[in-house]
Amino acid sequence: MQNFVELWVYLSSAPLFGLTATLAVYVLAQAVSLRAGHAPWANPVMLSVAVLAGVLLATGTAYPTYFAGAQFIHFLLGPAVVALGWPLWQRRAAQRARRGRLVLASLAGGTAAAGSAVGLGWALGLPGDVLMSLAPKSVTAPVAMGVAAQIGGVPALAAVFAALTGMVGALSARWLFGLMRLPTDAEGMALRGFALGTASHGIGAAHAMQVNADAGAYAGLALGLQVVLAAVLMPLVFRLF
Repeated sequence: MQNFVELWVYLSSAPLFGLTATLAVYVLAQAVSLRAGHAPWANPVMLSVAVLAGVLLATGTAYPTYFAGAQFIHFLLGPAVVALGWPLWQRRAAQRARRGRLVLASLAGGTAAAGSAVGLGWALGLPGDVLMSLAPKSVTAPVAMGVAAQIGGVPALAAVFAALTGMVGALSARWLFGLMRLPTDAEGMALRGFALGTASHGIGAAHAMQVNADAGAYAGLALGLQVVLAAVLMPLVFRLF
């Protein structure tokens, strides 16, 4: 408890520009998203990133100065991720009954995501370290950076690819699911959410949570499965081949 108090005192002494700007921009982006009926182009995360980057560039504010206040939100990222477990707990009976199929689907989806990215990059003649940075693109950024470092990629580049993948997935999901004629009942939303969490990790899961509770729960499950499977299997596979 003492360590927590000391940490919070340290955070509270930092400039609040980053915190104020982040909260204000996200609230506005959320309002735009609601007004647009959660349209793909109005993704709050994407809008917030774009606006905040523009503000920092326009004002000449260095990122460390911004992060001195924004670290309040960074501090709460851990509890927010843990909170994704609550919808899973509420649906634990249904997920337990499907556990085998869910693991197989996650494994197939992760393999397809990594294999298609590396294969396309290889066909375009990209360097080896870039290919290795592309492989974990569908895993949440911190894990993607760690995996990339183990298999010969560039961690910073892997983080960029992961962020882009999440944003593209959140933008294109509704159109793709509509094109595939996936249903919008509870089963269909679970399917949509699992696919989105598998392909687009945390950003996709956040988008799914905003659209539908079932979609958000299964997106969170897919996100967790991808983290575990990629962290364990991807370094092993690339070491063998």
